[in-house]
Amino acid sequence: MNHLHRIFFGITLLLGMASVSNAAPESDWPKKPIQMILSFPAGGSTDVFARSIAAPLGDALGQAVVVDNKPGAGGMIGMTAAAKANPDGYTIHFSALTNQAIAQALFNNPPVDLEKDFISVALVGSVPHILEVNPSVPAKNMSELIGYIKSRNGNFNYASQGNGTLSHLEAQLFMQRIGATGVHIPYKGSSFALPDLIAGNTMMMFDSLTASLPHIQSGKLRPIAIASSERSPLLPNVPTFEQDGMKKFDVENLFAIYAPKGTPPSVVSRLEKEIRKILTNPDFKNKLANQGIHPQFANSEKLTEITIAEQAKWAKIVKTSNIKID
Repeated sequence: MNHLHRIFFGITLLLGMASVSNAAPESDWPKKPIQMILSFPAGGSTDVFARSIAAPLGDALGQAVVVDNKPGAGGMIGMTAAAKANPDGYTIHFSALTNQAIAQALFNNPPVDLEKDFISVALVGSVPHILEVNPSVPAKNMSELIGYIKSRNGNFNYASQGNGTLSHLEAQLFMQRIGATGVHIPYKGSSFALPDLIAGNTMMMFDSLTASLPHIQSGKLRPIAIASSERSPLLPNVPTFEQDGMKKFDVENLFAIYAPKGTPPSVVSRLEKEIRKILTNPDFKNKLANQGIHPQFANSEKLTEITIAEQAKWAKIVKTSNIKID
């Protein structure tokens, strides 16, 4: 019996040592900088939001969180790069969730899927979109803009943040609702689209409040209506779509952080914990509110539910609207 006890004790000890050995790489994470991949270029709301979180997250983790912009294909280029990264905790994906749910519905056989190829980490907030025009357009409200668009008989350009983006879908839905046509010019994000809109090369665009706010405040762009359920305190005189006569056109433009599928649970848990601390910091919230960003935390489990719901919602909208990418 004593001999059997010794054998059992030895096996237990070995298993315990193996467990500690296997856990060690996770327990001392991170040991090097972390790459945060996003699907839009520098200067837009996704980039501004991502960088605002990357800096304090890096401070909390003791390693830099380095933002890597990979724009194009409605967000699919960046999302694919993140999904195919080594799931060792050193790559995370800052997702324009609503945009990517739309792209999932619009593209035939998309290469990756937020639900299937990633682990949810945390919802981080939302950024409202605004319908804006070049100041040369003789319209100051929704009814005037609709009348002007119809008078052009399709002879005008409107911009978007790119094929398969929320900006693109909003414009398509808007044109459907008013029974008009125009020429869609897709760009690789706000930072590429805004200069042409300001120059008058395009007439109209749906864009994030964060990216467009400085140009609206300087008078280079004119806001028509905000595509959310409430007015923005930064532009209190700009009505919502519903207030300006177009019902059921509010969109919650969500953002979230994911990790490649297979990332260790301890890493996901640590990220979720630190992100919660950042988003609930009053100074952080006030700073972002002044840029038109609304921080909003939801944990990994809740984000998974939100992701599934967003994909189902936009798949239905795309199907019933019969909208195709250009």
